[in-house]
Amino acid sequence: MGKAADLGEIHREKIAMTRSLGTSITETARLVGCSRSAVVSIHAKWINDGDTSSRLQGVGRPRVIKEKGRRRLSR
Repeated sequence: MGKAADLGEIHREKIAMTRSLGTSITETARLVGCSRSAVVSIHAKWINDGDTSSRLQGVGRPRVIKEKGRRRLSR
C-alpha cells in the first residue's frame, strides 16, 4: 500500500473524484491501492485547498556557505 507522498497525480485525482461521488474511505483505498490514511489526508487536502498536488517545501536551515565557498575551503 502506498503512502500519500508516494502517490502520483493521477491517483490523487482518482481519490478526490471517488470520494466526491460518495464512496467510502475503505472502498476508495481498495480501488486506488493505497492506505486508508493516505485517502483521508489527500481528501482533506482536496477539501481544504481545492488542490491535490504535493508540493514539498524546503525544510531546514538555509546553507551559510554556498557551493563555490565550500570548494574554496576544501582547497
